[in-house]
Amino acid sequence: MSFLTFDSKILSKTIGCIFFSSMVALPASAEAPSSEEMWRMIQEQQKLIEELKARLEETDGKVEVAKKEVNEAKQEVEAATEAMAVAQETRSQGASWADKTSIGGYGELHYNNLNDQNENDGTGADDVDRVDFHRFVIYLAHEFNDDIRFFSELEVEHALAGDGQPGEVELEQGWIEMDINDHHRVRAGLDILPIGLINPTHEPDTFYGVERNRIESEIIPATWWEAGISVIGEFAPGWNYDVVVHSGLDVPTTGGSAFRPRSGRLKVANADDTELATTARLRYTGIAGLEVGISGQYQRDITAGDDLFDVPATLFEGHVDYKHSSGLAVRALYARWDLDDDNLPLPGAGVDAVNADNLVGWYVEPAYRFKAPFNIPGDIGVFARYSEWDQRNQLGTHRFEEFSSIVTGFNWWPHENVVFKFDYQNEDADAPVDRVLDGVNLGLGYQF
Repeated sequence: MSFLTFDSKILSKTIGCIFFSSMVALPASAEAPSSEEMWRMIQEQQKLIEELKARLEETDGKVEVAKKEVNEAKQEVEAATEAMAVAQETRSQGASWADKTSIGGYGELHYNNLNDQNENDGTGADDVDRVDFHRFVIYLAHEFNDDIRFFSELEVEHALAGDGQPGEVELEQGWIEMDINDHHRVRAGLDILPIGLINPTHEPDTFYGVERNRIESEIIPATWWEAGISVIGEFAPGWNYDVVVHSGLDVPTTGGSAFRPRSGRLKVANADDTELATTARLRYTGIAGLEVGISGQYQRDITAGDDLFDVPATLFEGHVDYKHSSGLAVRALYARWDLDDDNLPLPGAGVDAVNADNLVGWYVEPAYRFKAPFNIPGDIGVFARYSEWDQRNQLGTHRFEEFSSIVTGFNWWPHENVVFKFDYQNEDADAPVDRVLDGVNLGLGYQF
């Protein structure tokens, strides 16, 4: 943009040109004007000159105003640019680490009022009447950049931990994940194993019933985490896979918990002599509301700490979880351990002696979730679950026996991440066992 600047010389030349042009414009044959006519002409020329001069002065004023506005705008742009540069430099220096760090968690409070139906088994009634803040969990995650991230989960169980106290503090997850590309990634550290439904996703607002189902606590010992390295990804739309090489179980071979999978969890706490295991999972989630999955695990010796013999073990699990948009839903899961002790030095010992060569469990759970009636906020869901599973029996020779149960109840979600629970359970067994429990469970759960 350029501006014209007018001075007195330009004005004089302009006036001279005007006067000369007016004189030239007179016809050659015309008589010389009288003194009155000349005076009138001079006045008209003077008036024109004054108008031109006023216009020139007005133009100069506008030019100066425009120059000032441009300079002010330029200063504002420079100030904004400098502020943006300072902000970007501050972020690059790590002041915005909090923007890439997130916190969350979940918790659940239980009340159990259960009656032991085996009051005449010679051991006395093992009734349960207790309240327990079962779990308090905090998540902490951080993104180092677009391709590398960290996740952790710290849990306090049963509210109070320490010597002689019922609870404990546990690190359930602590891993680093790195992207290979848009569809595949590598994860290393302490991680939940991808088996079943409850083990990978166990926040209380995501499942029915106060207590976790017995198949996914006895056969699949949820919550079950190990140290290892995994490859995770999607190889086709809706098709996901996990392959994990990790530390394994170390089940006892004697006592009341012999060969019980849940008793073999070392929780990566100075886990001496653990045997490597491999777990793989394949899932299909390509239809809205549907998950179909199968998992398998192999461990060369599930009694890793026992040097007298090896017990190879294989776990298979399959499940279906479907939630229809109408609110109808169904879950079904099957899990089975196969333990092999053909190399035992003494026939009749080991897994065969306690009926643990295969441990099986399954359940089916239909449900219906709907908008709460009247002015009650949120949703209500009703469910029923039938289960069968093998579990250690603390009577006699501590054999595994088959248990079954029916659990019915409802969940109320006043908010999608807050749930109140009620259920009634009725257990049975196919042989004399230490206890079977019937009664009521109440629960409160949340996640954020």
